[in-house]
Amino acid sequence: MKYVNEYRDSQKVQGVLQEIKRLGEILTTEKKRPVKLMEVCGGHTHAIFKYGLEELLPATIEMIHGPGCPVCIMPKGRLDDAIAIAEHPAVIFTTFGDAMRVPGSQFSLLQAKAKGADIRMVYSPLDALEIAKVNPDRQVVFFAIGFETTAPSTALTVLQAESAGVKNFSLFCNHVLVVPALEALLSHPDLQLDGFVGPGHVSMVIGTDPYQVIAQRYHKPLVVSGFEPLDLLQSIWMVLQQLAEGRCEVENQYTRFVQATGNAVALAAMQRVFQVRDRFEWRGLGDIPHSGLQMRPEYAQFDAEAQFILPHRQVADHKACACGEILKGLKKPWECKVFGTACTPEHPIGACMVSSEGACTAYYKYGRRSLESKAKPTPVAASFLGMRS
Repeated sequence: MKYVNEYRDSQKVQGVLQEIKRLGEILTTEKKRPVKLMEVCGGHTHAIFKYGLEELLPATIEMIHGPGCPVCIMPKGRLDDAIAIAEHPAVIFTTFGDAMRVPGSQFSLLQAKAKGADIRMVYSPLDALEIAKVNPDRQVVFFAIGFETTAPSTALTVLQAESAGVKNFSLFCNHVLVVPALEALLSHPDLQLDGFVGPGHVSMVIGTDPYQVIAQRYHKPLVVSGFEPLDLLQSIWMVLQQLAEGRCEVENQYTRFVQATGNAVALAAMQRVFQVRDRFEWRGLGDIPHSGLQMRPEYAQFDAEAQFILPHRQVADHKACACGEILKGLKKPWECKVFGTACTPEHPIGACMVSSEGACTAYYKYGRRSLESKAKPTPVAASFLGMRS
């Protein structure tokens, strides 16, 4: 395909890999350890494994998988709140498919649906608005999740509902912000990071300017990347080049879609409908100040949190699940005791194994050969591979 094959050219890949290897050797000699780069976006994690980039990268480069999966970072307490809304007899609860199977403290939305709740999968908030229009006697609630990537479409749907005079449509708002999450990660004492491969889709909305705090306050280079193999490899090379030259800047590899100031129309819609919460709980990361969005008071009629009594409980994750450590970059999925055995995409224990963007899903689906290359896999990983430990 035009403008796709160009980003999968094997000769160009080899050329970039040679430069990555050269810079990695230099930097590893200086640091006395591998260079640790975090790809923030779950889409990047899946691309890395889908195209075998993890195996192509030299041992001097270690990719850390970040909390860029919006379903994965949803804490159990918020899932319980969503289920409480969905179980109300007057409600039609609408959600993206990825959120259906994420386990709450008792059960998932899919299991709540099996118990009789009217829960429907939609592909956009506009689908939920259409359901509200044809069901005027029911309250239709949309489970609004995602980073700045999906928040504009939610905001525009609220504005359309307001314009059309739809009274029975509301949001359970769980939109989150990427930069406060990166700051929380950089404040963690146990996590060593040398730089970031920044999210492409989020940056299409917010631009590259908001990441300046990462370079200026925390002195870490960040390169916003596209999703094709050469996009990711070039972005990794750009971060390494900064490290080798002693620079800490925000650079944009994804120039064909991302601008410094972002998408003005999308940002204006978000600003009109949403305001920043004082705090929001993230699975694995805990409470992060100013990291989530909520409805502005003038749009309270579209705010499900203002219309329903919710449990608002903080619920701990399953003791055997390492999802929190994985989202923080402290563990790899194959280091979790239940990965590939008790926890699989068909029967997930943690959210990282549910979402199509989850790190555990990526390892399970694409990462078997990467696990085979480990010098000494854990017993669980070895069992997963059918190997002897």
